[in-house]
Amino acid sequence: MFLPLGDATFHVQLEGPPGAEALLLLHSLGTDNRIWDAGAEAFRGGYRVIRPDLRGHGLSTVTPGPYSIEGLARDMLALLDALGVRQAHVAGVSIGGMVAQAMAALAPERVRSLMLVDTALAIPPAETWRDRAALVREQGMAPLVEPVVARWVTPASLQGPAAQGLRAMLRRTDPEGYAGAAEAIAAADLTESTRGLRQPALVLVGDGDAATPLASAEALRDAIPGARLEVIADAAHIPTMERPAEVAAAMRRFLAALAPSDALEAGMAVRKAVLGEAHVARASAAVSALDAPFQEYITRNVWGGVWTRPGLPRHTRSLLTLAIMAALGREGEFVLHVRATRNTGVTPEEIAEVLLQVGAYAGVPAANHALKLAKQTLKEMEEQP
Repeated sequence: MFLPLGDATFHVQLEGPPGAEALLLLHSLGTDNRIWDAGAEAFRGGYRVIRPDLRGHGLSTVTPGPYSIEGLARDMLALLDALGVRQAHVAGVSIGGMVAQAMAALAPERVRSLMLVDTALAIPPAETWRDRAALVREQGMAPLVEPVVARWVTPASLQGPAAQGLRAMLRRTDPEGYAGAAEAIAAADLTESTRGLRQPALVLVGDGDAATPLASAEALRDAIPGARLEVIADAAHIPTMERPAEVAAAMRRFLAALAPSDALEAGMAVRKAVLGEAHVARASAAVSALDAPFQEYITRNVWGGVWTRPGLPRHTRSLLTLAIMAALGREGEFVLHVRATRNTGVTPEEIAEVLLQVGAYAGVPAANHALKLAKQTLKEMEEQP
C-alpha cells in the first residue's frame, strides 16, 4: 500500500493480524523492505508486521537530500500514526537501526522494544559517506555495487542468491535517495540520545561485519541499560539476507522474554487484541460476583493458555473458532467472533469458505444459519465502523 505523509508518499507492506502487537521492520541504506522478507514470514503469524520503504528508497518518494536520522524517524512515527498503531516493537538494520534509536528517543512511549541489527551509535568516518553521496550524484549507483555488496555479505555468500538480490536492490536505488540518506549517516551521532533510552533492547551483529563491527555493537549495547548482545555467526552487515533464520530465532527469544509471564495478564492482552478493547471493557464492567470466577478462568486458561500458544497463527485460531461455533450452533459466540475478524484479519471470503466446510462436515442447516448470522453481522460492521 501507499500512504501520503507530508511531503512524501511511502510504500509499506502490512502482514499479520490487524489486532496483534505491531512489529516495525526498517531496512538498510541502499536496499528496501525486501531484506526483511524472511523476517516478515517468521513473525506474521503472531504480529502485525509493518515493512516500509524509507524515504528515497524502494517505491517511496525520493525527495532532495540531505536527509537526517531524526527526520527519517519522524517519517516512521507519522507512518505509525497513519496506520493507527500506538506502539510497536522496532527492528532496524544499519541506518534502519539508527532510525529505530531516534524513534525511541523522540517518542519513547511509541517504541515497545528495540532490535538493532548491525548498526551503531555513529558510523564514521563522515567523509566516506559524503564522498559516496557525491559519487552517486555524479555517476549513479553502478560504481558502488560491487565494493558495497562485498561488505554486506561474507566472501562465502558473495555469489549466492542473497548477494544477487542485494546487488539488484542497490543498483535500483535512486542516487538522490541514497545520497540523502548517506548524508544523514555522515551527520549522525546518537550517543547522547541513545544513552537516555530505557526500552528493552537486543543488539545483533554479524561476526564478519566490517562496517559496524563487534566493537560498535558492544558500545551500542553498553549505551542502553539492560541491552543484550548476540553475535550471528558467518554473517556480515546484512544478516537478515545472509542468515535470516538465525536473526529470526534471536528476535523470537528476545520477544518471548518480553511476553507477560502471568497467564491471566497474557490472556487479557490477547483477549483485547482479538475482541477489541471496547468490548472487553464493557464485559469487564458487567462482571458480577456470580461470573467473576468464570471470567478469570476463560481469560487465564482459554485466552492465556490456548490463544497465546505459538503453534497456530491467530488468524488460523480465528477461523477454527468460527467453524466450531457454527457447527455447534453457538450463536452468541459465533457473532462475537465474526466481529473479531476486524482484528484477526479473517476476510468475508474466508468466512464463506469456512461455512462451506461446516456445511459439508457438520450439516447444511448449521452452516445456513451461521451464514445468515454472518451476513447480518458483517452488514452491521460496515454500517458502524
